[in-house]
Amino acid sequence: IKTDGTLWIWGRNSKGELGQNNTTNYSSPVQIPGTTWNKVLMNHSAAIATKTDGTLWSWGYNSNGRLGLNNTTKYSSPVQIPGTTWNNISSGNYCSHATKTDGTLWGWGVNAHGNLGQNNRTHYSSPVQVPGTSWVFPVATYNSVFASKTDGTLWAIGGNDNGTLSQNNRTYYSSPVQIPGSWSSMSYGAGISLGLKTDGTLWSWGNQQNGALGQ
Repeated sequence: IKTDGTLWIWGRNSKGELGQNNTTNYSSPVQIPGTTWNKVLMNHSAAIATKTDGTLWSWGYNSNGRLGLNNTTKYSSPVQIPGTTWNNISSGNYCSHATKTDGTLWGWGVNAHGNLGQNNRTHYSSPVQVPGTSWVFPVATYNSVFASKTDGTLWAIGGNDNGTLSQNNRTYYSSPVQIPGSWSSMSYGAGISLGLKTDGTLWSWGNQQNGALGQ
């Protein structure tokens, strides 16, 4: 995204993920129509992006309805997901999560590990609301999602291999469970999580292969 709000993209385009209404690969930046883009994410041949007017758009590969358009059709140009109050976005492994300005959290796509927070493992091709309010920022991962609230609490949903969800077990959770503490931000890698608390301390959990947890 440039300072003028234009969105540019390049690389492989086998699924139409470059939003050019074709499947041609591009080795130089090409513009996606529009001038008010403000956030964009890509994952596994699909993209989601928001505009400054609060609208949410998606395009590319659409297996299991991961584009949130109530179908499994592949789109090579941006298509709007209903709603005009979308805020923060996150894209995981064949699923996505986003918050709205009213503090609600929504997810769609693959739900094989319960990562959409619906107390089931049903796939959803349209956004479904995760229980709770005051959500501010989601971080979708390979098969789980983390989300913070305005009160500094941090919550986790989905796959829990290697203790990814920080619940002192390896149980999968299809509804949000709280990670103890007061958190300000977090990040996720290949099976590991890092969280920064409001007191400035840094914490890690999950897969310790190759010393990834810094212990």
